[in-house]
Amino acid sequence: MSKLRASLVQCDLRWEDPDANHQHLERMLGDLDENDTDLIILPEMFATGFTMNSREMAEPMEASPSVAWITQQARQRGCVVTGSIAIREGDAYFNRLVWATPDGELIHYDKRHLFRMAGEHERYAMGDQRLIVELKGFKILLSVCYDLRFPVWLRQQPSAEEHFEYDVLLCIANWPAPRRHPWRTLLQARAVENLCYVLGVNRVGEDAKGLEYAGDSMLVDFKGEPVIDHSPHQTFLQTGTLDKSELDKFREKFPAWQDADRFQLLPGVGH
Repeated sequence: MSKLRASLVQCDLRWEDPDANHQHLERMLGDLDENDTDLIILPEMFATGFTMNSREMAEPMEASPSVAWITQQARQRGCVVTGSIAIREGDAYFNRLVWATPDGELIHYDKRHLFRMAGEHERYAMGDQRLIVELKGFKILLSVCYDLRFPVWLRQQPSAEEHFEYDVLLCIANWPAPRRHPWRTLLQARAVENLCYVLGVNRVGEDAKGLEYAGDSMLVDFKGEPVIDHSPHQTFLQTGTLDKSELDKFREKFPAWQDADRFQLLPGVGH
């Protein structure tokens, strides 16, 4: 059965300075390539930090230096590279997770739940589509930061013909240190309730608003147990292996999915 090597990139970010962040990340990644990993995961808004200056900092999708950079990294390294970017599309602005493949394909997910406590809902448009991608035999549900607090949006929604909609939940973030306990708890809870692996990548350091970020990037297995889990505030790059055969065996041994409730997603309150 398939195995997936995923590289978690936990780093500090230079405030609203895409060129500096591109260069910093290239130095961190070093010679990491397809011989070492299948997937490189960068934090939310890796080019700018969690900026609400969308009108000034968002890049047009078709001419985005950050999209061009992540595309080039995927081609050069021979693996998928993903992270989110502030993107302008016409008159709308999105916190957009970009999934760049080695053959030049770009897939994107627009963040659904916008963090109103920072005014994100006033500066960016809300996404309306869940997105599942496939890599090395794994189905991966994409999400961004605040999405993690909303279990209905992330809950397995299999069809009548399949038991599981996805095998991995991926969540990238700029999640501040004062709320690190919910971040860690929710990563593990999402793994347990969905019988899946969870990949959570967060930043470290301090942004221009004085917010501190502890990181706590984690690879969590399908039992909710951390496989990668560093001490907080550390910059690190670490690759972990996800094993589809082990996941399938556990799902068969502990078939809680057979008792799951079926439901239909409706628009959120106030949308």
